[in-house]
Amino acid sequence: MKTLSLKLYDTIVKGKKMLSEDSISRISSYVQTQRVDDVCFMNRSGKPDPYYTLFGWMLCIILGIQMDLKKMKAYLDEADTSKMNLVNYAAHLRCRMLLDYATMKGKLSLLFHKFVPAHLSFEDKDRLVPNGDPDSPYSLFIRMMMAEDSGRMASHMKEHLDTLNLYHLKEGGFANSKDATSATLNATNAALCFKGQLMGFKKNEDVDFLKRSQEMTGGFCASKGSLMPDLLTTATSLFTLHCYGEHPLTSPLPFVEAHWLDSGGFAATLAENNSDVEYSFYGLLALGTL
Repeated sequence: MKTLSLKLYDTIVKGKKMLSEDSISRISSYVQTQRVDDVCFMNRSGKPDPYYTLFGWMLCIILGIQMDLKKMKAYLDEADTSKMNLVNYAAHLRCRMLLDYATMKGKLSLLFHKFVPAHLSFEDKDRLVPNGDPDSPYSLFIRMMMAEDSGRMASHMKEHLDTLNLYHLKEGGFANSKDATSATLNATNAALCFKGQLMGFKKNEDVDFLKRSQEMTGGFCASKGSLMPDLLTTATSLFTLHCYGEHPLTSPLPFVEAHWLDSGGFAATLAENNSDVEYSFYGLLALGTL
């Protein structure tokens, strides 16, 4: 079975193939405006950010944008990974992988075994994790991908499937808090991808819950309290359904297209006029599932 990282990459590539040459040029021009320098990409505050740099590098490789490989390596070598939280550390490792791919110009293996310290394992809980909970669906999702891509998927990882039940809601779906009274799609997508990679992507009630969560506009809301659907939740929900071989109830294409701004980038919601490389990544991801 392909790793989730490779499935994500393949889906983004498929999204690019759906675009015309003019559209690709438009997005590529936008991505280059988001560079802080020859290496880093900016966050929404305009500052260099390792998390956004991952999305920028991924888009550059897929869109064929030239990068300075020596400066990229220096940037990664100078980073103090000991102080990174789990999310930024995972982003750093993926940047290492992307640099390796760009340097070798070979088949994308998405294996981090060259870069992951020998002591790192799926059970490593020393880093700061989302919401301070290493066992939440989102934390498990990130930790699983790191273990999977490092080639160290331990057989006992399935024991964590029982942990997910603590975050499951009776009406369907998952939350990232054990005390939550309603599900969020961020947690639901994380849990479903986690379970799918370990048990096979077999349709279940939570997949049906995810499908039913789609709005008439074609988008997905992060939670019941969300004012409107957003592109991140929509793209990840579509990707999860895609992994399970399921199609959304309503075509999301008009929704995705509506988030493509004149700048060439994608916006988070219809209420925003700004874009960034993260949401441009999710725009292509959503297109790749169609």
